[in-house]
Amino acid sequence: MLCKRRTLLAGAAAGLTATLLDTRFAFAADPTSTGDVLVLLSLRGGFDGLSAIVPAADPNYYTLRPTIGVPQKQLLAGDGFFGLHPALAPLLPYWRSGTFAAVHAAGQPAPNRSHFAAMEELERAAPGTSIRTGWLDRVLGGFGSPGGLAGVSVGSARPARVLAGEAPHLGVASIDGFKLDGDVTGRPLAATMAKLYQGAPDALAVTTGQMLGALGAARQLQAAGYTPAATYPNTDLGNTLKDVARLVKADIGLRTATLDHGDWDMHEDLGAAVSGKRFYDNLNALATALAAFAADLGPDGMRKVTLVTISEFGRRAAQNGSAGLDHGYGNAMLLLGGNVKGGKVYGNWPGLAASQLVDGDLAVTTDYRAVIAEVLRVRCGLSSTATVFPGVAGGSLGLVSA
Repeated sequence: MLCKRRTLLAGAAAGLTATLLDTRFAFAADPTSTGDVLVLLSLRGGFDGLSAIVPAADPNYYTLRPTIGVPQKQLLAGDGFFGLHPALAPLLPYWRSGTFAAVHAAGQPAPNRSHFAAMEELERAAPGTSIRTGWLDRVLGGFGSPGGLAGVSVGSARPARVLAGEAPHLGVASIDGFKLDGDVTGRPLAATMAKLYQGAPDALAVTTGQMLGALGAARQLQAAGYTPAATYPNTDLGNTLKDVARLVKADIGLRTATLDHGDWDMHEDLGAAVSGKRFYDNLNALATALAAFAADLGPDGMRKVTLVTISEFGRRAAQNGSAGLDHGYGNAMLLLGGNVKGGKVYGNWPGLAASQLVDGDLAVTTDYRAVIAEVLRVRCGLSSTATVFPGVAGGSLGLVSA
C-alpha cells in the first residue's frame, strides 16, 4: 500500500491537528452501505469491569473485594448473576429498553499489564504480525475512498493511534475550533491552497481536495451552530460526545469516531459505591455523558450508531492493601446503540475461584476484536473483517441485530 501524501495542518490557537491521507485498499466492503457509525470510546488507564458489571452471584467476588465490592442491595437491573453498579443509573432506561449491553471477560489474546504496551497492542490489534497501522485505519480502508470526515478523532488535537495509517482521517479538539493556521481575514488560506494545487497530479490534488472538503464541511457546521436535544454535562467527555452527535446528525459522511475518557488507573482508594468516591464519580460521569448522547440522538439517530468501549486491560480480581486495584486482564466492554440487543451481559463467565484466575486476574474468554468485528460486519457494512483483525474467527455473540 502506497501512501500518496500526508498533509499535516497545525492549528495551535484552535487546538487542532488534522492528518488527511489518500490511498487505495483491497477490502471487502459494500460501497452503497448506509451502515452504522462506529463510535469507539477508549476508557484509558485500565477500566474495572468487575465493579461496573458486578458478578454478584459468583461466591468469590465479595471474598476477593471485602471493602470495595459493590453490595448486592445496591446493584441495578440484576439478572440473577450480574448487576449494574449504581453509578450507571443514567443508563438504566437504555438497559431496560434493550439498547445498552455489556460483554464480560473480554480482552486481548494475552495478558499485558503495561499501559503503553497494552494500549499499543489494543489499537494495532494484529498480534503476531508485522502490521503497524491502527485497526480503525484498516476499517476506513475497507470503505474504499472515504472523505476527510469519514474517520474523526474528537477531543484531542492529535489523531488517535488507532487511526494511524494511510486512510483519510482527522484529529480535532472541537468542531467549533476547526480552522487552518495562517487564516487571516480577507486572505483565507484554504483559497490560497486551492489555487496552488489547481492542475496538480492526483497524488497531491486528491489529498488537498479532501482536506479542503473537510474544512468546508466544518465551516458549514460552525455557521449553522448546534443546539443539542439533550443537556450534556460540561465535561471533556460530554463536550466530545456532543460533537460526535453533531457530526452524526449532520450526515456528512462520518463512518467512525473515536474519543477517550481516562482516569481509570485506581491503585488506591477506589471507594465505596456512593457519590463522592472516586470510581463511583468517574463511572457516573461516563454514564451521564452517554445518556445525554443517546437522548440527543433520539431513537432515529441511535439506530444509526453503535458505541463500543475498550480499555487496555481490566483490574486485578482482588483488592490490594490500599483499597484499590492493580493492573489486571479480563474486563467488561459496554455497547450502546439502537440496534444493540441490550439488557443483558454477554460472554462466557470463567469464574473467580483461584483455579479459574489467570495469575490472579479474571480470564479472557472473549477476544475484544471479535466483539468489534461483529459490529463491523452486522451493522457497519464490512462484509469481511479478516484484514482488520487478522486471525480472529468470524463467530457471533448475537450482540446486534441486522
